[in-house]
Amino acid sequence: MTFQQPSPPPHPGPQGPLGPGAPTGPAKPVRGSRRWLKYGAVALVSLFIGVGIGNSGNAADSGKKTAEPEAGPRPTVTVTETAEPAPTVTETATETVTAKPKKTKAPGPATSFSGEGEYLVGEDIAAGTYKTAGPEGAFGCYWERAKDASGEFGSIIANNNLEGPGRVTLNRGEYFKTNRCQEWKRVD
Repeated sequence: MTFQQPSPPPHPGPQGPLGPGAPTGPAKPVRGSRRWLKYGAVALVSLFIGVGIGNSGNAADSGKKTAEPEAGPRPTVTVTETAEPAPTVTETATETVTAKPKKTKAPGPATSFSGEGEYLVGEDIAAGTYKTAGPEGAFGCYWERAKDASGEFGSIIANNNLEGPGRVTLNRGEYFKTNRCQEWKRVD
């Protein structure tokens, strides 16, 4: 027994590598002598149309030449002059007055001071009794009277932590230290 392979039926159109009806790839453009003729003709027609449009606006005026410019409205210029005002004459009379200064207190130690710092009584602040409205914040107002500025515990004459208003009497030559207090004012 022999088997014969039937011959493939004729297939209209191209055959690709995968058989009849398979795509064969992009189509190749037809090259010929008419291609350049087509593009050349389009360019030539475009050129003639462009030249015709360009010259059509000047065809009516090409034979005329005008000696005078067109008549039309001319601008009008108006100049307004104003006279300067006459100078004003004013007379000024002067009188010399000597001012007498008011009598002032001789500068001396302060009678009110900040609630923060260290002061020498008699030099920085005046001796006397002072009062404060109390602490500036929530931590209380601390004041201290001392016999010198050493900061030693033994130099403290008196001290206090105020939670409200308070008073203190200061003597000449003492040091007064205050922290976190409102302004101190002399009361006597």
